[in-house]
Amino acid sequence: MDKIWAFASYNLWSQFAPPVGQEYFHCDMKRGFARARQREPGVAAVKDLDNTPQRIGILAQQGVYEFHQNPKLFSRKDAVELVAEILQLSQESTPVQERVILILTNYHQQPILLGKNIIKLNRGDEGFPPPIILKQGNYLFNFFAAIDCIFAEPDGTIHILDFKTGKSEFDRRQAYLYLLAASYLYPSQPAIASFYNLETGKQSDPLRATADTLQAFKIEMSLIAQRHQKDLKRYRDDPAEFDIIFPPNPGSNCSYCPFNSICEFSSVILEVAA
Repeated sequence: MDKIWAFASYNLWSQFAPPVGQEYFHCDMKRGFARARQREPGVAAVKDLDNTPQRIGILAQQGVYEFHQNPKLFSRKDAVELVAEILQLSQESTPVQERVILILTNYHQQPILLGKNIIKLNRGDEGFPPPIILKQGNYLFNFFAAIDCIFAEPDGTIHILDFKTGKSEFDRRQAYLYLLAASYLYPSQPAIASFYNLETGKQSDPLRATADTLQAFKIEMSLIAQRHQKDLKRYRDDPAEFDIIFPPNPGSNCSYCPFNSICEFSSVILEVAA
């Protein structure tokens, strides 16, 4: 079989269309930098810069993983300090250290996975998971679903749990995509998906999906994969059309964009704001 280049994932979908309520802050040019120009030296350098929220999320996931590598830690008073040492937390910036210590403390006090029949628990730094090859009509594409944790409920139901940090709201689209993945990974078992915020302790209600719902999301992933490949080809054919293929949305959101230092549209806004 020829190599399949087309792909789709929740991350790519969110770069096309943000969660409900975040439309005003969405900028498609971020997708252009991250996906079409990612190998350019200037763009690659920006992508390699420290991303504090992302770093906190990875360390939080690693902390949960380390707790469950040695469940005896839950009965130790110095468990948080021991896990922080394993994570080499002292080498991180002060804001990262403070928030991750809070997350570790919260999880030590409320370990929601303790006693669960854990099937899979990722450490958070494994990289891309193996793709699920989906076929919609005659179109083949790779579907990526990076799942944090899978455990079995007492009745055999597969429960997919996604860990969150920060203040962002849960996006139900992501849960449904996890359920789409589960329908291929565990085709003979019912599945549910939920979110848990490791900082706030907020947990979502579990979501289920009918076969029709999963088919609708599969179709959406197919459309996203096709549109993205079309945009990449348009850019390769005519790089001068970058801002037309990936239109910018300059505004206050530029302050939080990792590409603001190399984006000609955000630099104007930032200079005015300064």
